[in-house]
Amino acid sequence: MSDDWRRPALTIVALVTLARLVLLAFNRTDLFVDESQYWLWGQSFAFGYYSKPPLIAWVIGAATWLGGDTPFFVRAPFALFHGAAALVLGALAARLAGPRVAMIAAATYVTLPMAAVGSLLASTDTIMAPFFAGALYFHTRTAQEGRARFAALAGLCLGLAFLAKYAALYFLVGAALGALLLPELRIGWKNAAVMLLVFAAVAAPNLGWNALHGFSTVAHTADNINWVRRDSPLAALSLASMAEFVLSQFAVAGPLVFAALLVAFTRRNLARLAVFSLPVLLIVTGQALLDNALANWAASAYFAGSIAAATVLATRPRLVWASLGINGAVSLLLPLLTLWPQLTVGGTPLLHRYTGQAAMSRQIIDLAVENDGIPIVSDRREVLADLFFTGADSNLAIYAAPPQGRPMNHYEQTRALPADVTGKVLYIGTAPPCGGERLDLDAGTGAYRKAGLRAFLLDAGCFHGS
Repeated sequence: MSDDWRRPALTIVALVTLARLVLLAFNRTDLFVDESQYWLWGQSFAFGYYSKPPLIAWVIGAATWLGGDTPFFVRAPFALFHGAAALVLGALAARLAGPRVAMIAAATYVTLPMAAVGSLLASTDTIMAPFFAGALYFHTRTAQEGRARFAALAGLCLGLAFLAKYAALYFLVGAALGALLLPELRIGWKNAAVMLLVFAAVAAPNLGWNALHGFSTVAHTADNINWVRRDSPLAALSLASMAEFVLSQFAVAGPLVFAALLVAFTRRNLARLAVFSLPVLLIVTGQALLDNALANWAASAYFAGSIAAATVLATRPRLVWASLGINGAVSLLLPLLTLWPQLTVGGTPLLHRYTGQAAMSRQIIDLAVENDGIPIVSDRREVLADLFFTGADSNLAIYAAPPQGRPMNHYEQTRALPADVTGKVLYIGTAPPCGGERLDLDAGTGAYRKAGLRAFLLDAGCFHGS
């Protein structure tokens, strides 16, 4: 196999990744609620957490241990993970379609809008990316060469992808369909057993953690897929939601990449890639029809999908340049916007969801300090998330309001207000459980501008009905 794709691909990926890290250093947005939560998880090692498997917390914990508890080091690993995924996909493309497609595939993936957003924000999709790509690569090597060590490496990569995000299980759907439909993707029963045993061994600690914690991650996943809890899920079909999801994929992958991927699904010679991409898009499109689906829920379709799209685009050099130009411009524009998060559109800050969290937390911390350092209690996940991050050095006690029924987030599961806390507490929320003294709280123009948050001095006992 020719190596002449490696140097240009590495150069492109390295330059894009370096530019992302430089611009990230000047990013002026606050951590989003999920990012702050992942940071908190990373402060203590566990094999699982309330709503996600553990790998993202381990990565952020390691990065902040090395560099400090700053938004930059919370987010810095993610550009590196996308860069690594691009190079692994380039290696797979070189094996399947030659060095030219390999270079195009690596450049295509690293400039996907999905990768650009995933390099700005801490995301489980990003942590999954290089490991899912590695599972694809070693599965292909196993099918081509029949060696058990490649099957074991495929299982190892799949297990690590699973510890990043449970969407890694889509790989098994693709592998099963490939074995059923495509002789070139059959790895044999012994190699399949090796791959699955290694995967199970890597995934086992997280499965054990779930069993010991009431399968909270599984329950959270079911909460996201609302139709599984309905008596008649077909009664609420939404063609509008389905159409919105499908159209959103042109933004996730870029218009020409997604169009090329749709073309690739019609090509028999690309079926070995389509089985790992098309089922994901169909499953999540079905979820959108039955209820709703976020645009990133089909992210795993674009690992094999980037190679398939690059193979189609490679026959039209002008389309290659147009695609890289469009997606490259988006990849540059998105981090530039974070340098001026207060830019407004129609009077509303463009990035309002990513501003105001730290300012609100500092207000709340000041109110608690002014009232003799009393504990802070909130029933709002987004408030708690940033309070723990921004208030890490405040020496204040921060609690979630005790849940009514099963815990609905990490804070209710692990940081609920204990019954033995007495005296006054500072409550932050919209509806206090009992009467108290209201304090001034400025919502600002960012994430909380319409949240209706209020601050009250309350007796701790009213959270426990006393």
